[in-house]
Amino acid sequence: MAKIAEKKEAWASRIGVILAVTGSAVGLGNFLRFPGLAAEYGGGAFMIPYVVAFLLIGLPIAWVEWSLGRLGGTRGYNSAPGVFRAVCGDRRASYLAILGPLIPVMIYMYYVFVEAWCLGYAWNYLSGGLLLGNNPAEYETFFHGFVGSQRNGASFTGHGAQALIFLAICFALNFFLIYRGLTKGIEWFCRWAMPALIICALIVLVRVLTLGTPNPDLPEQNIINGLGAMWNPTKPGQTLGQALSNPEIWLAAAGQIFFSLSVGFGIIITYSSYMKKDDDVALSALTSAAGNGFCEVVLGGLITIPAAFVFLGISIVENPPGTFGMGFVSLPNVFNQMPAGPFFGFLFFFLLFLAAVTSSLSMLQPAIALFEEGLGIGRKASVAMLGFITLIGALFVVFFSKDLTALDTIDFWVGNVCIYVMATIQVIVFGWVLGIGRGLDALGRGAEIRIPRLVGFIIKYVSPVYLIAIFILWLLHKLPDRVMALGNVEDGEPPVAALSVGLIVIVLVFFTLIINRAVSRWDRRDAAETEVSP
Repeated sequence: MAKIAEKKEAWASRIGVILAVTGSAVGLGNFLRFPGLAAEYGGGAFMIPYVVAFLLIGLPIAWVEWSLGRLGGTRGYNSAPGVFRAVCGDRRASYLAILGPLIPVMIYMYYVFVEAWCLGYAWNYLSGGLLLGNNPAEYETFFHGFVGSQRNGASFTGHGAQALIFLAICFALNFFLIYRGLTKGIEWFCRWAMPALIICALIVLVRVLTLGTPNPDLPEQNIINGLGAMWNPTKPGQTLGQALSNPEIWLAAAGQIFFSLSVGFGIIITYSSYMKKDDDVALSALTSAAGNGFCEVVLGGLITIPAAFVFLGISIVENPPGTFGMGFVSLPNVFNQMPAGPFFGFLFFFLLFLAAVTSSLSMLQPAIALFEEGLGIGRKASVAMLGFITLIGALFVVFFSKDLTALDTIDFWVGNVCIYVMATIQVIVFGWVLGIGRGLDALGRGAEIRIPRLVGFIIKYVSPVYLIAIFILWLLHKLPDRVMALGNVEDGEPPVAALSVGLIVIVLVFFTLIINRAVSRWDRRDAAETEVSP
């Protein structure tokens, strides 16, 4: 039986895949989450565990994912389960990669909702809906009303229904682009969206750095002190040793690295599988990581906290209000006090929207690849199936919006726990199953930079130990409260946390069945090829 030739997608250019991978990494975490964490954990002191995590787990895992993906792609696989099958040489290895499609799909279900907030805020700045005066409470009221966090189902009525309109726009844009495919959809969008994002960020950055001392009555609230509040080695009254002795700073830095580089999601494996066997992955991985670092440390670190400090004072640094509080409550209050604030507010939230779209697009391709090659269906059917699944999940998150419990629960169990597990599995497969020698050979094929042999030692021994140690400490710190939250239900309220975990389990079972079907299909294909082999 002859093998059926299947048309394989591929990136149109090297810069295209680099921009796509960088786009998947550059998102809300760069401009909101990173500055908040840095401010919370001592400013410049946070950069020490951040750099350590980057060198010991971030960049090594990026190299692992790029090389595993390209290796699997040259053997005809684009999904994480298929890549694991090819790399490990065992059909059962496909099940090890079940988190590959699960993680991005589950994260997409709530991420697209936050993406809609960014678009909605950008529009409200243009239309005047966010000109709310100097009362900070007005911005908090607007946010809670916009996202429907007062009660479950609030987003389907009143002011909260506005978010549904922007959610529909974001959903349509994402699936239009993903339907167009790798080059005409993802690569095309990232080619213009990433430069536009950088330009918007630079314009906002220049405005922030030229704020000077807006309020003469508060001379200490100037941009220089704002930069110091963000980047001084420690907080007042705290030594560097005291800051670094806090285990939470190491946990936060490791968690941020996963979001920063988009590693552990299973996304890079799929993206790099569309590369040719001699395409460079070593320098490409380093370039995309550097691009993300520029957006996060330089742009994100110099915009958010310094601007908030200038207008809101030291309290914003000493007690950061969290990612959502900083981005959607504090910063609108800042832009309102800034000259030409509505324009810069629009520009900032539009750049957040672009960053979110480049990330959410990447979350769809891993499942599309699995449906196409595992079930043997076309892109139209794959997009329709994924659209239905993610729409149900997104509406679940939108409906159970009280205190954003559904969003927060899925983010914890998938966006934290599952990512740690997936990252650990990947480095073990690379270092111990494929073998570090073969792994480094795969990484070095076509490489335009020389990879030090020390990298092999780090991937094989240091990264797994660091990941497991950090993960255990993180679970000890976070897990008890999360487990208790599953049973803590207010009178008359649905068990949203438990229902959210139930949704994760349902999607997990779904992908298990898909992978089981895919494995059977691949087995039949391999058997047919064996029959015709001489």
